[in-house]
Amino acid sequence: MIHGIIDIGSNTIRMAIYDIAGEKIDFLMKKKHLVGLAAYLENNVMTKAGIDKVCEVLFEFRSFLEIFHISQVTAFTTAALRNCRNSREAVEEIIRRTGIDIEIISGDKEAEYDFIGATRNIAEKDGVLADIGGASTELVAFQEGKIISKVSLPMGSLDFRTKYASSVLPNAFEVGLMREKAAHILSTAAEFAGISCRGLVGIGGTFKGTCALYNAMYNQDRKNLSIEAASLEEIIRHFSSLEEIRHEDAVLLMKQVPDRIHTIIPGMVIADVLVKKFGCEKITYSDSGVREGFIYSHLV
Repeated sequence: MIHGIIDIGSNTIRMAIYDIAGEKIDFLMKKKHLVGLAAYLENNVMTKAGIDKVCEVLFEFRSFLEIFHISQVTAFTTAALRNCRNSREAVEEIIRRTGIDIEIISGDKEAEYDFIGATRNIAEKDGVLADIGGASTELVAFQEGKIISKVSLPMGSLDFRTKYASSVLPNAFEVGLMREKAAHILSTAAEFAGISCRGLVGIGGTFKGTCALYNAMYNQDRKNLSIEAASLEEIIRHFSSLEEIRHEDAVLLMKQVPDRIHTIIPGMVIADVLVKKFGCEKITYSDSGVREGFIYSHLV
């Protein structure tokens, strides 16, 4: 059975296609649009322009699905449409206009799917998993391969970039504001107050981009998925101390994070606050997450 999974996120709208046979899942392809949906919020209301943008992308996805006669489709949305004041009205309009049913999944459920998807591909049985999105960050603490705590926090890479950065790359002062805000929000997660771990499992675009930058800057194999936690502060300091973007840094960013140049440092600031809070020594990037977790939970 060929199944399409559409994930309407705060930064990106993605459609992944899988061939599912029993318990075997074969990833076929992915299409994505970097929409920055969180930036279409005004006073926490999703604007008509934001709704139009989602519909535009979904019409393209629907056309592709129809061409290949893919009728098994699941679509869900996370923080950008979940947390806005007109959430239900916006989603209902998108469903009416596109004909694609969309489920609003809770932050708690998103964290659960993240964990199920990510831990299929990693060896770690204890630690904290983090998914830094555009408008929210999901955390899951786990021991012996089982969830012990999970939370969705209202902070994300695009959200921080929009609120605190005055240019493409935030300066040192703006990074400081982001750190303070991230630390404050993290302090509200009482269930994570006493948690510590050596390793953080990171999923999503922020960690993918961070891994690419780390490998390029520290001469690691491009397939390496492990990041020394201490390097986050060094990378953030490097890019936030620039008075202007130098040629070599421009080339580095354009090669490694072309779609996330404006959000990679805000996302890394959140990641750095997390690893310092939990005392992590390393970060392991996992390429599987919420979409794969949904499949394992409902389709396999």
